[in-house]
Amino acid sequence: MKVLLWHVHGSWTTSFVQGPHEYLLPVTPDRGPDGLGRARTWDWPASVREVTPEELRDTDVDVVVLQRTRDLELVREWLGREPGHDLPAVFLEHNAPDGAVPNTRHPLADQAEIPIAHVTFFNELFYDNGTAPTVVIEHGIVDPGERYTGELARAAVVVNEPVRRGRYTGGDLLPLFAQAAPLDVFGMGLSGLHERYDLDPGRVGLHDDPPQAAMHAELARRRVYVHPVRWTSLGLSLLEAMHLGMPVVALATTEAVEAVPAEAGVLSTRPQRLADAVRTFVHEPDAARLAGKAARAAALERYGLARFLADWDRLLGEVTR
Repeated sequence: MKVLLWHVHGSWTTSFVQGPHEYLLPVTPDRGPDGLGRARTWDWPASVREVTPEELRDTDVDVVVLQRTRDLELVREWLGREPGHDLPAVFLEHNAPDGAVPNTRHPLADQAEIPIAHVTFFNELFYDNGTAPTVVIEHGIVDPGERYTGELARAAVVVNEPVRRGRYTGGDLLPLFAQAAPLDVFGMGLSGLHERYDLDPGRVGLHDDPPQAAMHAELARRRVYVHPVRWTSLGLSLLEAMHLGMPVVALATTEAVEAVPAEAGVLSTRPQRLADAVRTFVHEPDAARLAGKAARAAALERYGLARFLADWDRLLGEVTR
């Protein structure tokens, strides 16, 4: 199939484009949100092809994977087709609901033509989807391999735009975790993090937007992975850390409680308990390694790439029949 989708979520797309189809990604001269094109920090196969809005008008697209309500408008404008009517479509919902939770209405609620594909059961449960058809396709990860060494007695955090997103991603909890162990924070938009939360640069290192492969290598050298996120969908960085073989310390919120078994680390809604767990793992490398092996086994079983691609092939086949 020729599958049209926008480059919205790089890590998710990295897994999705490992399938057997041709993937068409819009590209615009400014490479802005409507036309980012191919990734530059992920390794994507040759089956991912950039197309301009002008080229799309004459391209035989089989199905579109929508990820924003804006994508509906762009399909109409650029292809001259109506998603769900004369172009098979799926709406992929990456995010946890916001606003008046648990009464948040999904923007595609109560329409029958376009199924909503949620990435977690938590999201499906907490959105008010109305009568719209829904399905859950849990994440799948391109396995980076068991690379954990834990040679550095430090904790790792991966978070994007923690200054802008604030309490959503748990930036305010970083000072507590930094007391338990030196931290390394990886992600996009880290500028101003030290100042925002009065973090000691000698205690908290920042690694702004590294390539995925380089980040995986560095994560695996840290003793423990910390997931301080209060409210977002299940972070792919958490699943990647588990695949690497890292023990996990995470807030017991949203889908994390389903993704991380007890033997893989510590989950709690009590920040001090989590800080104590970070301290323990940093000082007990054997316990950290054992928990990391359990984390990897759980991630491979539930979030393997083959299952993810098979689930998506099944859904795309249904909507295009």
